[in-house]
Amino acid sequence: MTTAAASIHASAVKVGDQAVLVRGPSGSGKSRLAFDLILAGRAGQIPPAVLVGDDRVHLATRGGEMWVSPAPALAGLIEIRGLGIRSCDYVSEARVGLVVDLMAEDAERLPPPHALSWNENGIELPRIPVGKGYQPLPLVVAALTTTKSS
Repeated sequence: MTTAAASIHASAVKVGDQAVLVRGPSGSGKSRLAFDLILAGRAGQIPPAVLVGDDRVHLATRGGEMWVSPAPALAGLIEIRGLGIRSCDYVSEARVGLVVDLMAEDAERLPPPHALSWNENGIELPRIPVGKGYQPLPLVVAALTTTKSS
């Protein structure tokens, strides 16, 4: 079963074979995290990373998975604060594997298990709540490169 694509205010980057969906209020650093992930992929800190979409993306469920694609008018564009809107390589869609919520009010040093997942349309995905004033890149890199201890 496929659900229609919903447009949301978010950015997404495909890292390896899955997308990192970055949500948050305006000015929270979604574009910055997206670009940081692309740079981390180029530096070999994480698998190769490429933009899916910046600022506005479309979500759809297909085959029990969440998929993200760029808003057509913004495909291949990313905002780099201080430089403006720039063109870059992008992919037309990717399966979402991780959700990052910037300026999350439920962010904690040791978050409870329920805060570390997001459920939408019957699909549960890992989630990272990032508090205001915290740098999200180290958390995302850790989530992508480590496993949870018992």
